[in-house]
Amino acid sequence: MIKIGILGDIGSGKSYIARCFRCPVFNADHEVSTIYKNDFKVFKKLKKSLPKFIYSFPISKIEITNAILSNNNNLKKIIKIVHKEIKKKMSFFLRKNKNKKIVVLDIPLLLENKINGKKDILVFVESKKSEILKRLKKRNNFNKKLYTKFKNIQLPLSYKKKKSKFIIKNDFTDKSAKRATKYILSQII
Repeated sequence: MIKIGILGDIGSGKSYIARCFRCPVFNADHEVSTIYKNDFKVFKKLKKSLPKFIYSFPISKIEITNAILSNNNNLKKIIKIVHKEIKKKMSFFLRKNKNKKIVVLDIPLLLENKINGKKDILVFVESKKSEILKRLKKRNNFNKKLYTKFKNIQLPLSYKKKKSKFIIKNDFTDKSAKRATKYILSQII
């Protein structure tokens, strides 16, 4: 099985590019949302770790946001608890798709959390900063302070780009995204 890891800036269109590969995709952001909605054990751990902020189940994004914005250590606490569950879900995803030729890992902290393997194909999604900010501001939950906190825990984009075997310049059009992903698939199969 070939694993393609998608890297790039927040809002660069990583999830969109991941879907364009037309292979099974493990989307960590989606899985985190599912955990907040459905995993009572995670709720209990977060409530114990952050009792001033986490108090209702399902966990709301507002509770998570308030916890992260109030204290730099809170994000680390949340990641430590949620990351274990994401790793379990990813292992299940890989077992479920073990007969697939290619799978795509859409995990924002792929390199930071050392989730990728040495043989994984890394693809960097590059977008214009102006386009990224325009797209982020359209999101109904965009919070500049939260964005900055997440940026601060990520490795530099220049490092991620250097580590990548392929770079996709995402102009947010279907035609160029599909052409780029098709080219990459032709190179690795």
